[in-house]
Amino acid sequence: MKTRREVVTAMGAAAAAIACRPSPATARRPPTNIESIGLQLYTVRSEMQRGVDRTLERVAEIGYEEVEFAGYFDLPATQVRQLLEANGLKAPASHIGIEQMEDQWGMVVDYAATVGHEYIVVAYIDANSRTSLDDYRRMIDRFNVAAERANTAGITFGYHNHDFEFTRVEGQVPFDVMLAHADPRVQFEMDLFWIIKAGGDPFEYFRQYPGRFPMVHVKDMAADGAMVDVGAGQIDFAGIFARSDQAGIQHCFVEHDNPDDPFASIQASHDSLRQLEF
Repeated sequence: MKTRREVVTAMGAAAAAIACRPSPATARRPPTNIESIGLQLYTVRSEMQRGVDRTLERVAEIGYEEVEFAGYFDLPATQVRQLLEANGLKAPASHIGIEQMEDQWGMVVDYAATVGHEYIVVAYIDANSRTSLDDYRRMIDRFNVAAERANTAGITFGYHNHDFEFTRVEGQVPFDVMLAHADPRVQFEMDLFWIIKAGGDPFEYFRQYPGRFPMVHVKDMAADGAMVDVGAGQIDFAGIFARSDQAGIQHCFVEHDNPDDPFASIQASHDSLRQLEF
């Protein structure tokens, strides 16, 4: 099975070849305060490899309304857009690798614009590029440039955290350094599992940096720290989404890095979020 790095890197080759806002419940859904539930397609990457068309169809059948890409599996942007439209899906965001941000930016932006993305998100920083606080500062300098370029194309640039950003380096928390050093145009996609697993406090970041987290990844954590389907763990999602206005949350994407049964996993997580009230 491909790693996240391999999947987002493959996206660049494909490109070269060519919400979670509070809302009243509607009559067609069970009670919920979540307007639109999204899925990070990395969760179903094995199914995407077998067939993007059928996978998106299944995702829509389960009830997801938005998706976030992590690779396009060699499909041209026009075909991806057609598949989304055929299944009533929107794709506000996509993950890319650092290489695509710097070496293939024009193609990445053109592809994103055709598909209809609002956000382009760097998914990961390699270990050899984050050995010191200066490494993080230099990376944010690169992100600031990317954000300016994205802005001119009508797209917002973002960064998605894991757990390593919360491990102290030279006595400081790298995530704090990144946020303090980032241009306001750089937005952050908070992975709720990884920040909590690392001992970070989402509520404190919402308070310190209001409006900087327009997207969140929603995956749950068991008592032993294991990643589990939403609703099978102990993360306070109701409390987090109650702070949506403060955080700036507009889109939420269910994710599980390595589910045993991808479709069963995304069904369970969707059903749990659909019942969430806050």
